[in-house]
Amino acid sequence: MAQTIHFIRHGEVQNPEKILYGLQPGWHLSDRGRQMAEVVAKWSEPLNLGVIFSSPLERAQETVAPILSAHKLPLTTDKDLIEASNVFEGKKFELGSGVIRHPKSWRYLYNPWRPSWGEPYEQLISRMLRVLFKARDAAGGKDAICVSHQLPIWILRSAVEGRRLIHDPRKRECTLASVTSFELDKGGMISSVSYSEPAKHLLPAKK
Repeated sequence: MAQTIHFIRHGEVQNPEKILYGLQPGWHLSDRGRQMAEVVAKWSEPLNLGVIFSSPLERAQETVAPILSAHKLPLTTDKDLIEASNVFEGKKFELGSGVIRHPKSWRYLYNPWRPSWGEPYEQLISRMLRVLFKARDAAGGKDAICVSHQLPIWILRSAVEGRRLIHDPRKRECTLASVTSFELDKGGMISSVSYSEPAKHLLPAKK
């Protein structure tokens, strides 16, 4: 039987100052983020799940909690699902403002193909594929859910679909509480990718 491994991005984080939180602990879902988590849990109810994996960071753990309740399954916390490291972590990082406008930051921006400011894309792909296949094997022929973060999910999808890894972060198709699904063939290999936004009605209005 074919399987599907669903990668879910966490819900909205309480972050009014627009800090790049990255791997920092202590960042929790906002009230809207918790609503998103409930919506995704409701979306997941028809799935025949064998396992549920999550990043260890709080925002992912809080997103996965209602899914666990809906399916009465234990959680597997896996560091391979963690956010990518970034030298600008803990700083305000926006185009036209924040740390990026300071010349001392530019020394980190010389190679967008690697990228020079954070975890190499090839390393991201390797660990995300590793956890995808770990979830596949642990699910016993059933589907699986993995709660992770935007950049790791987007880079995995880009690699699978043959897309260039260098990209504009504003154009990633991986919004809050979205689902990127990797369909596997009968041999357990990735055959196709699909994308959905169960909590689209809760997304903040674009400015």
